[in-house]
Amino acid sequence: MKTLLRYFPTALVAVLLTLTLTSCAAIGDIFKTGVWTGVILVVVGIGVVIWIVSKLFGGGGGNSNV
Repeated sequence: MKTLLRYFPTALVAVLLTLTLTSCAAIGDIFKTGVWTGVILVVVGIGVVIWIVSKLFGGGGGNSNV
C-alpha cells in the first residue's frame, strides 16, 4: 500500500492533465514553442556567424592610417 501511495500524486497530476487538456491544444503549444525556439536559435546563429566573419576580416573600422 505504501508503494501505491508514493505514486498517487504523480498519477493524480497525469489524470488531471489528461482530462483538462485536449490533444490538439497540447500539440499546438508544443509546436508554437518549437517554432519560437527555432527562430531564436537561427537569429543567434546568424549573429554569431556575422561576428566571427567580422573578427576574421578586421571589421573594427578603428585601424585606419590617415
